[in-house]
Amino acid sequence: MADTAVLAAGAKPAAKTGAGDAVLAARLDALDLPVGGFTAAARKDAAARLQAMGLPGARDEYWRYTNPAPFNAPLPEALAYTSRESSLFDGIDRLKLVFVDGVFDAAASDPLTGEGMQIDILSTADAGPAHWAGDLYGKLETSGQTPVKRPFAVLNTLAAQDGVLIRVTGKVARPVHILYRRDGQATDVHVHHVIRLEPGAELTLLETGGIGARSNTVTEVEIGKGARFHHIASKRADDAKLGIGHIFARVGEGALFKSFSLAVNGRVMRNEGVIEIVGDDAVAHIAAAVLGDGNEGAFHHDDTVFIAHAAERCESRQVYKKVLKNGAEGIFQGKILVKPGAQKTDGYQISQGLLLDEGSQFLAKPELEIYADDVKCSHGSTTGALDETALFYLRSRGVPKEQAIVLLVLSFLADALDEIEDERLRDDILTRLDEWLTSRAKG
Repeated sequence: MADTAVLAAGAKPAAKTGAGDAVLAARLDALDLPVGGFTAAARKDAAARLQAMGLPGARDEYWRYTNPAPFNAPLPEALAYTSRESSLFDGIDRLKLVFVDGVFDAAASDPLTGEGMQIDILSTADAGPAHWAGDLYGKLETSGQTPVKRPFAVLNTLAAQDGVLIRVTGKVARPVHILYRRDGQATDVHVHHVIRLEPGAELTLLETGGIGARSNTVTEVEIGKGARFHHIASKRADDAKLGIGHIFARVGEGALFKSFSLAVNGRVMRNEGVIEIVGDDAVAHIAAAVLGDGNEGAFHHDDTVFIAHAAERCESRQVYKKVLKNGAEGIFQGKILVKPGAQKTDGYQISQGLLLDEGSQFLAKPELEIYADDVKCSHGSTTGALDETALFYLRSRGVPKEQAIVLLVLSFLADALDEIEDERLRDDILTRLDEWLTSRAKG
């Protein structure tokens, strides 16, 4: 339950009389809200903002395709899971940080040291009154609330108990791997990561595993001049789960931001990306490969992306590919905003759904909003079935039907996977995708 000290500090919104306010009050009453620390001001501000906006309803424009009810409920329902750990990237030298049901596990993690970076844990650092992350915690999330409200990100800023704080000052040779483990059937997890890359720094961040029965994650990333940030997230396959993830990024002059997510099954998943390009000659790419099979439980996957260009000669890419069968549902909502003065902008957006049966569906809402006159921006969205000509060609060359389908699906996903610059990481993901698709090709 919410701590009375939080109520006294004003960090918890006061209950009102409307139905929506009652939903919010019930949601908050089920949480143990953190108190004090360097995040106290940000959490108090989040409480006020959450009270003002409320939780989303089915009539909200950017929730029209995804029912927010499972995330509005006070407690998650018990969802069965398997206890095995994700083995993705096991063969790659990396610094491993383990979270169990959203709580950092020091014993299972590598030492928090790395050349060119400082790593702290939110729950530990927040016991003190000051930390470098205090300048960032909740700040990019707050900025990302315009023009679209993202209430669950605000809820995360208010309620998150743990996370990773990483300040990168040099070029980090090996990736930092956040590995999530799930240890309960009804866990409600809020995790908040804050990452700052100083000018010229470079970091690769990996995320894998099952976070909880229901999870709400926020990652805030500030990328300084000429810095490079690579992000790869892979949600654990075959577990029933409800998850909403947010990444907020601010990209400085000449900097690079690249984020790729892989989602294989689940239940209801929503990923929100909000990227602000604030420095000239910056690059921001965000991509995803999604595979959903309704035979293994209801599957609904929603990607909602917003990229704002506020500087000159910048490039952005949104590349989303979803493969759906047996009644699976895929959603893409993407927007490119070019602000006044953001000349020479190069913005590209593509979203494609590959439907392997007539019962699945892919819904897309691409948007461009441009206030500069010297730009190159485009978007495209397609939905279709497997190319029967290509399938016939492969089968006529002796390739079994199931294997031919796997090859065509991997070819369809290739553009999204190409956004991963590190060949080792890309090859590892390709191998696992091939294995997963092959094992289910007859379904």
